Amino acid sequence: MATDPLDPLTEIRRICLGFPETNERISHGAPCFFIRDKKSFMYFREEHHDNDRAHLVCPAPPGVQEQMVEAEPERFFRPPYVGGRGWLGVYVDVDPDWDEIAGIAEEAFRHVAPKTVVKQLDV
Repeated sequence: MATDPLDPLTEIRRICLGFPETNERISHGAPCFFIRDKKSFMYFREEHHDNDRAHLVCPAPPGVQEQMVEAEPERFFRPPYVGGRGWLGVYVDVDPDWDEIAGIAEEAFRHVAPKTVVKQLDV
């Protein structure tokens, strides 16, 4: 159930802040979601580095970034700076599938969260 389609940050907050021990703060000028105030797992940008589309940037398991960008380059991209470390860029400005975004966020969370925090998801 998506909220206002013109405000993807509201939906992203709902998804990300639903994970255990997660909080939000501004980092590098954008809303960023952290686990235990330390490890980031999601950034939301309205525009950044010549990218004027609303998007997310999050870590992904090895090989996922390449697979997603190759399969759907209109929805996924390799972000500057962190793309070389496998992070995935996801456009959220055109009719995003919020269930899919929630799955991507959970995968990012599981990829970087401490094992004790990940266990809280599986309870």
